[in-house]
Amino acid sequence: MGRQIHKLAARTVATVRKPGMHGDGGGLYLQVAKGGTKSWVYRFMLRGQSRDMGLGSADLVSLSEARDLALQARKLVKSGTDPIEARKARQRQEALKAAATLTFAECATAYIKAHEAGWRNKKHRQQWHNTLDTYAFPIFGNLPVDAIDTGLVTQAIEPIWTTKTETASRLRGRIEAVLDWAKTRGHRSGENPARWRGHLENLLPKKGKVREIKHHIALPYQDIYGFIKALRERDAIAARALEFLILTAARPSEVVGATWDEFNTGKAVWTVPGSRMKSEKEHRVPLPDAAMVILRKMEKGRFSSYVFPGQNAERPLSTDSFLRLMERMDHPDLTSHGFRSTFRDWASEETNFARETAEAALAHTIGDKVEEAYRRGDLFSKRRKMMEAWAAYCDLEATGEIVPIGRARK
Repeated sequence: MGRQIHKLAARTVATVRKPGMHGDGGGLYLQVAKGGTKSWVYRFMLRGQSRDMGLGSADLVSLSEARDLALQARKLVKSGTDPIEARKARQRQEALKAAATLTFAECATAYIKAHEAGWRNKKHRQQWHNTLDTYAFPIFGNLPVDAIDTGLVTQAIEPIWTTKTETASRLRGRIEAVLDWAKTRGHRSGENPARWRGHLENLLPKKGKVREIKHHIALPYQDIYGFIKALRERDAIAARALEFLILTAARPSEVVGATWDEFNTGKAVWTVPGSRMKSEKEHRVPLPDAAMVILRKMEKGRFSSYVFPGQNAERPLSTDSFLRLMERMDHPDLTSHGFRSTFRDWASEETNFARETAEAALAHTIGDKVEEAYRRGDLFSKRRKMMEAWAAYCDLEATGEIVPIGRARK
C-alpha cells in the first residue's frame, strides 16, 4: 500500500500549536517553531542524502498551494533533479533578466552620457534631455525598453507632428537612436519601431507635406540703418550684443558665448574657437571700427569673462533675449539669425565682393572637399574690407551719398 498523503486539514494548520514537524504525506510537512511560527517544508532523499526545502510561511502559502509546490518538487526528484538547486538556478536567471531589463529613460540617460562628449555644445545636450523629458518619458519613460512598440512611439510623436513638425522629427530620431543603442547593448531585440523609412513613413505625412519649411526671417538690408539707429537708443547689453552680431554677421550662439580671451583688440580680430563653431573649425572675424566701439563700451563696465553676460556674471546672455528685445522694438517677426541673410543679400545686391568672400565671412564651407583642401587661406584681408563696408552701410542715412564698394544704392 502506498504512503498516505493529504493527512492535514486546513483547520489543523490554523489551530495546531505543538512545536515540531506535522506530516501531510508525500514529503510535505508543516513545521511549527517554539514561538508558534508556522512554515512549509518539503523533505526528500536524493543520491542517498536527505534534504529539506522550504516552501514558505503558512501565513502566506495555503495548504493547497503547499501541496502543489511539493508535487512539483517530487516530479523533479523523480527525474533526478535537485529541486533546491533548480530553484536557485531559476532565481539567478530571473535576477539576470531583471538586471538586463532597463527602462527607456535609463537607456536614454546612458545613451546621452556615452555620446555627449562628441556633441558640440551644452545647448545640444540640453535639447536632447528636454525633448525626451517633455514628449517621450511621460508616455513610456518608465517602461522596459524592450516593451517599446510602434503604438507607444506614435503616441509620443503624432500629437505634435502637425503643430511642431521639426521638434517631432527630432524626437523620432532621438527615440530611434536610443532604441538602436539598447538593441546593440542587448536590452531589446527586433526591428526599431521608431525608424522612418519603410515604417513610420507609412503612418505619418512627410515633413514637407505637413507645412512649408520656414526660414529665418530677415530684415531687408535697405532698412538696416533705421534698425541700427533704434538699437543704439536702447541702453541694454542685449542691444549692444545684437548690434555686434549685425556688424560681424556672426551666429547668435557665437556672439553670446564670446569671452574676452577670444579677442585681440590691438589687431581688431575676434577668433572664435572651433569648439563653438558649427563647422568645428576656428574662425577669425575682422572687427570693423563700429564693432570695436561696442567692445570698448562693454569693457568699461566689465564684470564677467563673457563679453555679453547675462544677469548672472557666470553665464552668458541668452539668445532668447534678442527675441524679447526685437518684440519690444515692434519687430516680433524677426530672428537674430536672420541678420546673416540681411548681410548676405547686401553683399550680393550692393557690392562687387566675390561670393567666396561673403561665404567666408559667414563661416560657410566654400566648395567641395577637394577645393577646400587646396584653399589654405581664409580671405581675411578681403573680408576686413567687406566688413568695414558693411559697417559703413549700416551707419548711413537712407539719403546718404557714400556707398559701399561696387554699386550705387538703389
